Formats: sequence, structure tokens, C-alpha cells
Amino acid sequence: MVVYAAQGDPRRSMALLWRTDPPDAERPGPKPGLSVDLIVDTAITIADAEGMAGLSMRAVGDRLGRTAMALYTYVPSKSELVDLMYDKALAELPATYDGDGWRAEAARWAEDLWDFYLRHPWVLQVSQARPVLGPNEYVVLEALVRILRRTGLRPAALRRLVSALYSCVREPARTASEARLAEKVTGQSDDEWWYARSAHLKEVSPDFAERFPTLTWMEAEQAFRMEDETVSYLEQEAREAFEFSLSVLLDGIEVATKAE
Repeated sequence: MVVYAAQGDPRRSMALLWRTDPPDAERPGPKPGLSVDLIVDTAITIADAEGMAGLSMRAVGDRLGRTAMALYTYVPSKSELVDLMYDKALAELPATYDGDGWRAEAARWAEDLWDFYLRHPWVLQVSQARPVLGPNEYVVLEALVRILRRTGLRPAALRRLVSALYSCVREPARTASEARLAEKVTGQSDDEWWYARSAHLKEVSPDFAERFPTLTWMEAEQAFRMEDETVSYLEQEAREAFEFSLSVLLDGIEVATKAE
């Protein structure tokens, strides 16, 4: 399920994100029993537990003991709510990384983002095609660019590296989060799924080793073996892919800095 952010009214969304409207406590009329922050926090709690499929204005209202209509005074629609959720969740990430050199700091930034994605897997359902343009989104981006600027590379190169680092974290994290949800959604463990399918390979492809000699070689060399039996194979593979690709990417940045 892909959700596109920034689909609500632009003026209202940006005012809510950047808090340029009067605070709830300063609105005219009776003191409100709700607030934008309470609604957003509740929506995040629902999305953490049920994903974006479980999120609706009605679900948030039910959790707060209100009707969906009662929320619209504060948040115009689900579109604006998604923007607010996304940006508020990003506030968990550090704004600065100082003192360890750009490579160590970039690695810490990536690790923090990895942990963030696994805490809030619904964030991975929010498409990166259209940014929210909220303050916390900019804080996270500013932190990374500040780190990478210390490499001495040109701005255009930094822009490309930012995109590469986000992808380096986001795609393996998506796989890891999906692996965690697979058994819950399908009712079948990883082992049950693999054994049920792979048991038929010899039947449907008796010449598998001849058709796929390189994969057979990798299997013989135990390339697909994972050590931790308490964590699904796919989640471990995703974590290894993240660590390896991050290391290779940082190595490449070091080479590029020496070439400048």
C-alpha cells in the first residue's frame, strides 16, 4: 500500500506543519478537549499497530472517544493528517551529529534511520515521490547534508549522495519490516513457507543444478546460511544488505573525496 503525502490543501497543510496557525488553546470559543498534537499522536499509535490500512479519521476519533467530524476542526482530512504524522514521527531523529568524523557520523545517521523505520514501518508506505516539506523532514535532511559537506565534495555530488544514502537504508528496512509482518498477515512462518515451496523444486525442475549452476554453487558454499535462528532469514538478509551496502557506499565516498 503506497500513500502519497502532501495531497491535502497546500495552505492548510503547510500552516499545520509549521504551526503558523494560532495554538489550539488560543482559538476563540470554549477551551477544546482535543488538540492537533493529541490527534496526531493517536494516529501514529494506530499506524504503528495496524499500518496505514488501519488508519482513518474514524479510527482516530474512536480511539479518542469522539466522532470523526469532531476532528475536522483541528485537521481538515486524512491527507493533512498523514503529513502531520510523518513529520512529527521524524522529530525522534537527532538534529546533529558531531565529533566523530564524517564517515562515523554518516553511519550513525543511517543506523538511526534504520531503527526509526523499524519502529514506525508505516512510514515506509509513505511515498518519497512527493515530500511533506515539514520542519522535521528538513531537520533530518539538514543533519545529513551537514555531515556530508565535511567531505569537501561539490553540492551536486552531495545531492546524489543524499539520495543514495536514503535508498541504502529505506529499501532494506522495507524488506525487514515486511518480513516481520509476513507471519502475522499470512498465518505461515518463514520456515513453513520455505519448506512448503522448496520441497517441490526437485519435482518441477530436476535439472535445477544444471540450469542455475551459480546459485547451486552459492548454496554449496553456504552463502544463504544465517546464524540467528530467532530472527527470520529475510530480516537477517535485509540487515546484512543494509550494512554491506552502507559500507561500500561510504568507501566510495572516501575514494571520491581523494579524487577531488
